Amino acid sequence: VTIDLPMDTQPTELVSSPVPQPAPAAPPAKKRPGLLRRWFKRLMWGIVLFLLGFHLLVFLLLAYWKGQPVHTSAFMLRHNLSTLSRVQQTWVDDSQIARVVKQAAIASEDAQFSNHDGFDWNGIEHAMRRNQRSGTIRAGGSTISQQLAKNLFLFAERSYVRKAEEAVITVMMESMWSKERILTVYLNVAEFGEGIYGIEAAAQHYYRKPASGLRAGEAASLIAMLPNPKYFQQHRNDRRLRNKTRIILRRMGSADLPPDEE
Repeated sequence: VTIDLPMDTQPTELVSSPVPQPAPAAPPAKKRPGLLRRWFKRLMWGIVLFLLGFHLLVFLLLAYWKGQPVHTSAFMLRHNLSTLSRVQQTWVDDSQIARVVKQAAIASEDAQFSNHDGFDWNGIEHAMRRNQRSGTIRAGGSTISQQLAKNLFLFAERSYVRKAEEAVITVMMESMWSKERILTVYLNVAEFGEGIYGIEAAAQHYYRKPASGLRAGEAASLIAMLPNPKYFQQHRNDRRLRNKTRIILRRMGSADLPPDEE
């Protein structure tokens, strides 16, 4: 049987569907700083802000203490916190400190005190050579100004970080205070034994007299206790203490006091 198809009817052609093309890749997203980098930046900013705040506090205290008695220091606060006891300290003005005490301090601790800008460069160079030979920080070449900066605001442990801060504070102190003021505050906050701070408390504790009444030998003996007062408090007849006292006595006559003292 033959079936005739209409002339306009043709077999349907197969139309192939287009092959889907992959979507164009998105541009790579910019990488955000890693967590470690962000924390490092925050840490650096924190350190910068802390240092700025610390130096602002130092500036304000130096401005206030320029004309006011100093009754506290970093060393005193550390003693209070570690022993839960108060220190012995009585402030005395420059006129209430015997001249021989000032001579002994300069003769023992800083012969160029009245003439330098806060730093004894020859002493620093000598200390650096000693440290290089020993491989440790054993000498600092510190002046009275540097020691006072450390006592007031810093800590006792030796490190180059502390020495750098000590230098910054020394520059601030030397620019804001007179030499007479620096020496007076130094003698009022120096440690002379366990919980004994300042020359007045030391004079009363060891000799039962005021700082204004100390004689040359007594002044030299007290200053010779620095910088190891706690040991010498318990060993008053130590040979090193006696030898240092004799050396200070020999040098006291040539000690150059600040101009205001002359």
